[in-house]
Parts: sequence; C-alpha cells; structure tokens
Amino acid sequence: MDNTNILISGASVAGPALAYWLRRHGFSPTVVERAPAVRSGGYPVDLRGVAVDVAERAGVYNEIRECRTGMRGMTFVDAANRPLTSSDMNTFDGRGNRRDVEVPRGDVARVLHAATRDDVEYVFGDSITGIDQRADGVRVTFERGEPRDFDLVIGADGLHSRVRSLAFGPEERFRRHLGYYVSIFTTENHLRLDHWTLLHNAPGRLAGIYSARDRTRANAILGFASPEFRFDHRDPDQQRAVLRSAFAGIGWEVPRLLDAADEAPDFYFDAVAQIHLDSWSRDRVALVGDAGYGPSPMSGQGTSLAVVGAYVLAGELKAAGGNHRIAFARYEELLRDFVARNQEIAGTGGKTLMPSSRAQIWLRNQIMRLASLAPRFSKVAEGIQKAANSLELPVY
Repeated sequence: MDNTNILISGASVAGPALAYWLRRHGFSPTVVERAPAVRSGGYPVDLRGVAVDVAERAGVYNEIRECRTGMRGMTFVDAANRPLTSSDMNTFDGRGNRRDVEVPRGDVARVLHAATRDDVEYVFGDSITGIDQRADGVRVTFERGEPRDFDLVIGADGLHSRVRSLAFGPEERFRRHLGYYVSIFTTENHLRLDHWTLLHNAPGRLAGIYSARDRTRANAILGFASPEFRFDHRDPDQQRAVLRSAFAGIGWEVPRLLDAADEAPDFYFDAVAQIHLDSWSRDRVALVGDAGYGPSPMSGQGTSLAVVGAYVLAGELKAAGGNHRIAFARYEELLRDFVARNQEIAGTGGKTLMPSSRAQIWLRNQIMRLASLAPRFSKVAEGIQKAANSLELPVY
C-alpha cells in the first residue's frame, strides 16, 4: 500500500475520527494538536443520520450516546424572566427518531481519542508552521518539534485551519460570513435549570442559559447579528470586549453572563461562517470537516459532516491502495452533494433565533406558540433529517 505515513492536523472530532479509520485500514497516522490535551466540555453538537451509522460501525456510538445532554426544550422569556413561548427539541431538529443524539463536543472528542490513543501517535502542544510538497512526500515544519517527512497531510483543524492557509491560501478567500457572531461558555446554574434552555431576545441579539446533564453547571450563549468585521480569533480579551459592546444596555441575565464570560475557562467566540472551496485537496494535502466544508453552527451539522467525511476519506484511501490522487477525487465526488445539502440548512437559523426587530420577535413567538400546527417548523425538522440522511454510506 502507498502513502501510509499520514499527518493529521487537529484533535477535536474530524482528526481522531480520521485517525481511527486510517489505522483500521492499515495506515500509520500521526495527529498534531495545538492544545496541550484533548479539549473537554464545549457546546452541544449533534450526531445525526448517516453519522450515527458511522459511529456504530466504529463501535463508539453507545459510548457517545451515554454522554447525551438530554435537553428537553426551551423557553423564550422577557426581560423580567416571564415565559413568552416554549417548545420541545423535536419541533426544530427532528430528533424524534431517537437515534440522533446531542452531546457536548468535548465528549465526542474524548471518546474518539480514547478509541485511538493506544495505536495512534498524538503530538499535543504543537502546530504546523510549514508545508513543503515534493514529488515523493511532504516536509512539514512545526512550531516546537523538529521537521518531519510524511506521505500525506490532512487538515482537520477547523474553521481557522492552518493547513488550509498554508496549502490553499488565506481564509478570507473561502469564508462566507452568515451575518452573525456567537459566544458560548460555562457558568453557574443560578437559575436551577433542569435540562432546559431559557432564551431572551433584543433586536438582532440573543442571550441564553441552558443546563444539561450536570445540573450544577450551565452554559451561556450570546449571539448577535452584525456585518463581518476583523478580530483576532486567538485574543479572548478582545472578543469579550466585542461582546460587552454588542450587549450594552441589554437587561435580563445579560450583565451577569458578561461577567461570567470574563472568568470562563472554556470561553468561545467566533463568527458564524461557512467554508467553501472548489477543491478539498492540493496534491498531497487534503481537508476534512470544518477545515474543508464547515457548515456553521447554524446548521447543527458540523460534527456529523466531520465524522462522515473522515470515514469516507479514509475508506477511499484504502480502496485506492493509498493512491492519493484517486482517493481524494473520489472522496469529493461522493461527498459534494451531501455537504451542499447540509450547508443549505443553515440559512434560516439566525433569523429564527435573532430576529432583527421587535415586531419580528413578536411574530416568531406567535408562530412558535402554534408550532404543532405550523408547517414552517415541521418542514425545518424534515429538511434537517433529509440532509442528514442524503448520502448512501459506502462500506469499505
């Protein structure tokens, strides 16, 4: 078999998932990750449709399911915390089939890392600084480690992929801003929520608190509509300042949440954006998951695309006997339509969660009160399920 020595950048979900299947197919993957260890916690993500089939084939689905959040629903409230409208989870995402699961992102990463750590090399606390493609391989330089030679390099390093910027070009060429920014972080469950979410709107802004699994803690979410602007995605202090400016003068629990953001060890802030490339590979370098085709959090399908993409990429490398040109082309051919369908469902999420005026907030609430009769939301759930199941999963 050709090209067995493969470097993967990123140890969140796509990276360990790819490492699992590559090792199972006889390749020798190495995973490099900037963080000092697998990141714990994180916002809830969904495993849906054919991604559940992949997890079952890997033998990790039951363990992932054990980590499910168990969220029951959500309530929109006014500034005095009075309920305006409520909904259960199935109204919007169609999770009624009972196979799909919502899980903290860090738990998915932990389960996949545990399934691979005994026979996959992990290098934590380091990152790629240079990629020199040659006829017979790739010379890779690192921030801390010595240069090494690999047959192939796979970027599984997220929206702000270093591999993509080195091999394909600047991020702004491929990023499509969807008009929103979002922040998520842990906080105290001072409202004593029980597997429930409280949400409060001001025009173009959303604040929320939800508690899942461990009722002693909660997660906060702050989102706002805005044209795209520049910020340093590695500077949390700057990001917290952006949040304070965006939510200045908003009541409810917002001041307390902004204070909590200052102390949160897992503070996350980013643009709601998608990644679109004409090709997911350049010679001996390829991309998987958010690095190549991130659908944005508004789709709820980022983790599922990462899991399915990793499975197909590794499987096609096996089927091609390690011939990367054949495998990368076939990987794109199989997944392009699936990715497009799952990116499309992100379109209406922001307008539903962050209406731009008080009149639109009122109208959204009225529609939600009639959600069981309103075809709009049943069609949303149906659309998500169709997208999540729109691939006939190959067997390798």
